[in-house]
Amino acid sequence: MHALDTAHPIPDLAEKLQNILLRRSGPSIEMGLRPGYLELLARLGHPHEKLPPVIHVAGTNGKGSVIATLRALLEAAGYRPHVYTSPHLRRFNERIVLGGQEIDDSLLEELLDDVTAKADDLNLTFFEITTALAFAAFARSPGNILLLETGLGGRLDSTNVIKKPLATIITAISCDHTEFLGDTLPLIASEKAGIMKRGVTCVIGPQTAHAVHAVFSGKAKDISCPLWRAGYEWDFEATDTNMTLHTKDGGKQAFPLPSLKGPHQAGNAATAMAALRFLEGFEIPDSAITPGLQNIRWPARLQKLVNIARESGWEIWLDGGHNEGAAHVLARQAALWQQQDQKPLHLVLGMMQTKSPAAFLKPLAPYLSEVTGVPIRGEAACHTVADITAAAQKEGLTAQTAPGLREALLHKGSQGAGSRLLIAGSLYLAGECLDLEAGSAV
Repeated sequence: MHALDTAHPIPDLAEKLQNILLRRSGPSIEMGLRPGYLELLARLGHPHEKLPPVIHVAGTNGKGSVIATLRALLEAAGYRPHVYTSPHLRRFNERIVLGGQEIDDSLLEELLDDVTAKADDLNLTFFEITTALAFAAFARSPGNILLLETGLGGRLDSTNVIKKPLATIITAISCDHTEFLGDTLPLIASEKAGIMKRGVTCVIGPQTAHAVHAVFSGKAKDISCPLWRAGYEWDFEATDTNMTLHTKDGGKQAFPLPSLKGPHQAGNAATAMAALRFLEGFEIPDSAITPGLQNIRWPARLQKLVNIARESGWEIWLDGGHNEGAAHVLARQAALWQQQDQKPLHLVLGMMQTKSPAAFLKPLAPYLSEVTGVPIRGEAACHTVADITAAAQKEGLTAQTAPGLREALLHKGSQGAGSRLLIAGSLYLAGECLDLEAGSAV
C-alpha cells in the first residue's frame, strides 16, 4: 500500500488512516486469508455473512468499469447498490458506497475507531483492516445488492470470504502484480479464477489471450461452476453508435454505447449486460438500460478535462491506466484520434515503481509526439523522471521532464493551443490531476 491510500481532506481522518498504514510491521501486502484477518471479522460479528446479494468481480483491467456500469444500470432501475472498489482517487470515502452514496465522514470515523481497536493486536495490512471496515459498513446499512471488487488477485484476496455470491465476473487478464500473482497470463488467470464458487455462474469478459480460457474451464469443471464466456456462450459487436449482445441460445439485444469513452468500454458494457441475466431477484427493465448506460460515473477513465483545458487551450484527457494491457487500450484510442484529426498527442506520464514505463510506452509509442515524465505528488515510491525519460528515449521518443504535474501542464499551456494531451500511468497521478481540475487553476 502507498501513502496516498490514506488521502482524506479532513486531517483527523487522514491521520487515522495513516496510523493503519504505519502500524503494520513487515510487508505492506501479504497474500492470503490469514487467521488474523478472519479473527477480526469474527470480532466484528462476521459482517461478511450479513450482506445483501453479492456480485464479486476480479480481473486485471476493466473490473472497475464493469462495476460502474452495473451500478448505473441498477440505480436506473431503482435499486440502491453498495459498492466496494480500490484504490480511491481523491479521498478514501470513494471506496465504500452505501446504497448509492459514499460513506459519510462521521460513519467512517466511527468504524475506523471500532475496527482499529479490535485489530490492535493482529498485525494486519491496510487492505485487510479497511476491507473488514467496509464489510461492517455494508452489513449495517440498507442496500439491495453489493458490487464487490477484489483488491489483488482473487483466490487469496481479502474480499474472497463470500461463500455464495449471486454471480462472479472476471474481466480482461493481462500482466500486472506479477510479483504476487505469477509472471504468465495462465498463472494470473488462475489467481483471478479463485473467486469462482460451486454452482454460481461466472461471467468471463472479453480476453486477448486464448490460453486463459483453459484455466477458467479447468477451474469451473473442478468445482461445478457454470461459465458464461465472451466468445463462447455470448459475444457482442459494436458500431459507432450502438452495440448488440448475442447469446448462444439465439438471443439478441441491442443497446446504446456506454457513456464511458474508448473503444474498450463496449466490451466492459457488454460484460455487465451479459451478467444481468444471472441477477436472480433483480429486474432491469428495458426502460432503465439507456439511461443507465448513458449515465455511468467512473472518473479518470479516458475522462475529458474541462477546467484545466480551458485555461491551457489544449484538449486534455485523463486515464488511470498503468499496465501493459491498459496501454494497448489507450493505443487503440490514440489510433482513432490520429484517424480523426492528426493532432499531435503528448503524453504526461507518472508511474509507481511497481509498474514498467517501458512496457506501458511500447504500445503507445507509434502515436506519441512527445513524453513528459513527472513524479507523483506525495509518493516516494514512484519512478523518477529519469526512469521515464530513459524508457521514452529507448522507444525513439522526444522526452522531457517537469518537477510535477502542475508544472507540466503550465509548460504545455505556455506552448499554445492546438494539440492533444493525455495524462496517464497511475491512479494516484489521476487523483492529483482531479484535484487540479476541481480547483480549476493549474
